[in-house]
Amino acid sequence: MDWLDGLGGQWAWLLAGVLLATAELVVPGYFLIWMAAAAFVTAFVTGVAGVGIEIQVLCFAVFSIFAVAAARQWLSAYPIASSDPLMNDKGGRLVGQSVTVTQAIEHGSGRARLGDSEWPVRGADAPVGTRLVVTGHEGLVLVVDRPVATHIGSETKIMP
Repeated sequence: MDWLDGLGGQWAWLLAGVLLATAELVVPGYFLIWMAAAAFVTAFVTGVAGVGIEIQVLCFAVFSIFAVAAARQWLSAYPIASSDPLMNDKGGRLVGQSVTVTQAIEHGSGRARLGDSEWPVRGADAPVGTRLVVTGHEGLVLVVDRPVATHIGSETKIMP
């Protein structure tokens, strides 16, 4: 590791920090950024104290472990809320939508049209043309049920 001493330890650690931060941008995962922070702190310690390579590597290891552990604890206490939690859940996005049976639901399975596509469905037996509501999904199979009618005053409303 003479190359590390030859670069002037602090510059090597700064370079390592920049490379780790750049890698975090390329492959995001909330992990490498904390290693980059540890490299920057190690660069600071190396520049201020002028410690040898053994202490530099030890500092980096300790700071890395501390930074990753602190980040995990902080992220578990303050999770990052998604603005669209159903982004990758196509079936979950369809819950509450109305479908029209295109292939009779017999023995619990059939097909239904939703928008411009047909989906396999599971639910109570229903003839072709019946309007149903998506109540859930199991993989690519939509779980459907009859709409629930509610009475509000003198008005009857079909609720999904």
